[in-house]
Amino acid sequence: MGIETSKGYKQVTKWLKLSRKKPFRFQTDAWQYYAEGYCGLVNAPTGFGKTFSLFLAVVIEELNRTAEQTKTASKKKKKDTGLKLIWITPLRALAKDLARAMREVCMELELDWQVSVRNGDTTAAEKLKQKKQMPEVLIITPESMHLLLAQKDTAAHFHQLQCIVADEWHELMGSKRGVMAELAISRIRGIVQEKHPERLLRIWGISATIGNMEQALEVLVPYQEVLKVIIKADIEKKITIKSILPDHIDMLPWAGHLGHKLAHKLLPIIHKSKTTLIFTNTRGQAELWYQNLLVLDENLAGQIAIHHGSIDYELRNWIEDALHSGILKAVISTSSLDLGVDFKPVDTVVQIGSPKGVARFLQRAGRSGHSPHETSVIYFLPTHALELVEAAAIKEAAKTQQIESRDPIVMAFDTLIQYLVTLAVGDGFDDHKIYLEVKETHAFSELLPSEWGWIMQFISTGGDSLSAYTEFSKVLKKDGLWKVESRQIAMRHRLHIGTIVSDPMLKVKYLGGGYIGMVEESFISKMKPGNSFTLAGRVLEFIMVKEMTALVRRSKLKRAITPSWMGGRISLSANLGSILRKKYNETLDKNHEDEELDIILPLFERQAKVSHVPKSDEFLIELIHTKDGYHFFAYPFEGRQVHEVMAALIAYRLSRKTPISFSIAMNDYGFELLSEYPIPLDEENIKALFSPENLGEDIVGSINSTEMAKRKFRDIACISGLVFQGFPGKYTANKHLQSSAALFFNVFTDYDKHNLLLRQAYEEAFYQQIEEPRLLAALQRIQLSKIILIKAESYTPLCFPIKVDSLRENMSTEELGQRIERMTAEANQKMRPVHMKSRKKNDHHL
Repeated sequence: MGIETSKGYKQVTKWLKLSRKKPFRFQTDAWQYYAEGYCGLVNAPTGFGKTFSLFLAVVIEELNRTAEQTKTASKKKKKDTGLKLIWITPLRALAKDLARAMREVCMELELDWQVSVRNGDTTAAEKLKQKKQMPEVLIITPESMHLLLAQKDTAAHFHQLQCIVADEWHELMGSKRGVMAELAISRIRGIVQEKHPERLLRIWGISATIGNMEQALEVLVPYQEVLKVIIKADIEKKITIKSILPDHIDMLPWAGHLGHKLAHKLLPIIHKSKTTLIFTNTRGQAELWYQNLLVLDENLAGQIAIHHGSIDYELRNWIEDALHSGILKAVISTSSLDLGVDFKPVDTVVQIGSPKGVARFLQRAGRSGHSPHETSVIYFLPTHALELVEAAAIKEAAKTQQIESRDPIVMAFDTLIQYLVTLAVGDGFDDHKIYLEVKETHAFSELLPSEWGWIMQFISTGGDSLSAYTEFSKVLKKDGLWKVESRQIAMRHRLHIGTIVSDPMLKVKYLGGGYIGMVEESFISKMKPGNSFTLAGRVLEFIMVKEMTALVRRSKLKRAITPSWMGGRISLSANLGSILRKKYNETLDKNHEDEELDIILPLFERQAKVSHVPKSDEFLIELIHTKDGYHFFAYPFEGRQVHEVMAALIAYRLSRKTPISFSIAMNDYGFELLSEYPIPLDEENIKALFSPENLGEDIVGSINSTEMAKRKFRDIACISGLVFQGFPGKYTANKHLQSSAALFFNVFTDYDKHNLLLRQAYEEAFYQQIEEPRLLAALQRIQLSKIILIKAESYTPLCFPIKVDSLRENMSTEELGQRIERMTAEANQKMRPVHMKSRKKNDHHL
């Protein structure tokens, strides 16, 4: 039967009509499929009501159920209260926005439903209220779902549950938070089936466009017996992408990462827009841009703000409310405002620097024009000259919908161990039943009985190598169920459910009070009292660290080192690299309609004059001899992470033939090997150097895979509960975590070689950090390319950013600026007409 004839459907469409709205086809399709018992995935452009496609499906069913009893069946109504819908969301900002929208719908449809939020910002009083009486709709993060499962009598919460929705599923899927969601869904589904075998719990996801949509559905709903569907909206969201261009190419540096040279061109955009969201890739960049805009226009004081995950809840809350009400003229943000948040006044978005991926860029674009038929407007502000080519590449990728895939995480044993202890802290678990549930998830579909046996032994005794230590015997069997009896173990475990290990951010405050900004602990750990650093445009003298706060005073020095933030090391995606290579071809051929390529043409002409601009079917290598030594530059355009390993691989293969040592530098476009001695390279051995043969063996020989695995193991040790990270406000320092994890790593290596956590550390290092499959694909492509070997006389425009990146590690900002100016001047001086002759003599085509 069609849903259109139901009373709930008529009530909802009547309400929409009063608001002068009409449901889209994809929304009514979702309502129909939901009513028929399907699970699925909804994919639609930002601002077209993906939330309503599923929330209203649940509401319509409830309206149908209560249509005959409205205001008359109070007893029945009381019996039916309880959790009906769990809405999983990756971001706290998104949860608050969703709750506001859902409450409005319930109020206007006169549906007596409570909508609550449960995440790290939820007060203890609100959590207690939820424990006594669950709301009908609970908007929750994956971590808080696990905290819910760690409570006693959890099963009672889910007896009325009809549906679980995973919002922004593409964002969760490629992370361990996605694995947490998979595991929590599997347990809740099991609880519902135990209590109501006849009821089918429906599981739905909402996702932006990704390259592997079908796989995304299979990861979320891996169950074979259920009906599944992907609903794609046949609607095109209008997106206008504009580049903020320099008046001439010399306005932009050849290398850099802040983009302040074009800051004055951003001011008119901010002033003419209602509200502008300005996205940066790092928290530090956001801090610096905030200060820079205030320096350029002091009238913006009080009208602009910074938003990121390390800002206090109260301030974040105020900023989000101010965005809704239109009080703020601009907000500078990191990824904390990336997803799904509907801020109506926002009509303009600015991306500062390369977003490194098409999906991330389009996601951010969707924060503006967040209503149907409105156009999303996003500006791209390049931070250095070559990012103009990335701007052109992103435009083409957006136009042709070349969106990246998200690879799901599998066999994350640390997350599974944490989950099992979570269940043991709660009501306890039957290991046979939970094994079957876990096996049904995508993440652990390949889990072997022997591996499950190892995990059970690990959480109950600590495994072969830790069985002598009672603190690792966390779980014991009691009355047929595995439980945690120790209150201390239970308390410690609850504190770190959902642990995401990262470099902690330290607040920076003046000794006499006054908050300045934030830096990573790894940066501050290198500082000695009396050392100075710059932050938010000020030179600060470091005094001490106290309770996760770096205390400072104003420094008398005029220059100091600048903090680095690891977010600036995000790597270029594979498909954006492919389009980038294509755009390099089009620049010199002038076979394009991109204004960005017209602006950068003089730089490419310089590159062609002193070296070569590689075509799609070419692979460029530059050899340069300077007073620093002998430089080998290669340009695969595969992203920083792949280049880091490729550089180590080539250095290893070269050193096997001739004993020679290298220093290595890389960026998203290529890498540099620098040696004191001439590099033994000729036309014959280049393809052999870049051969995919014996790749696995050579990778192990070329990099310190044990050290990389040891670094990965630190995260794994924290997540699995091997290492305790400390109590709130008294967290263990990173170096102590590392040394504790390293101790376990060494013990397992020596005495427990079959330890699954040890295996996981090597696999994560190999597939996530080394990206071996992508490296292999790059080497195979190079084998099919024409090799262009150039012996240049000075740094070229293409190698310049790589060289600068290597210098940045050891120089202050001011020293680096002076060095860049000197290098640019030297390069320009050598880029005279004489080079057209030398090029013919020195380039070799294979």
